[in-house]
Amino acid sequence: MAQAEFEKAAAMALQLKGPVTDQEKLEVYGLYKQASVGDCNIACPAATDLKGKAKWEAWNRQKGMAKEEAMKNYIAKTGELKKKYDG
Repeated sequence: MAQAEFEKAAAMALQLKGPVTDQEKLEVYGLYKQASVGDCNIACPAATDLKGKAKWEAWNRQKGMAKEEAMKNYIAKTGELKKKYDG
């Protein structure tokens, strides 16, 4: 999977027009972080930080996934969301 395709998908994801659900946003976030950073390398935020904790959990669910696989899944998911929300 080419880095250029991943970067193109990331730029496209920022331009989605539809009302993307929070769950979809978290799934894309987790795949993006896994593809760009690797396994989650930060401590879990406090339970009172609901947004931070949700993002941490989304990223941590991808633990162990290879960078290339995360890129592939990210590109597929953003493509799916583009079709769903931008026609």
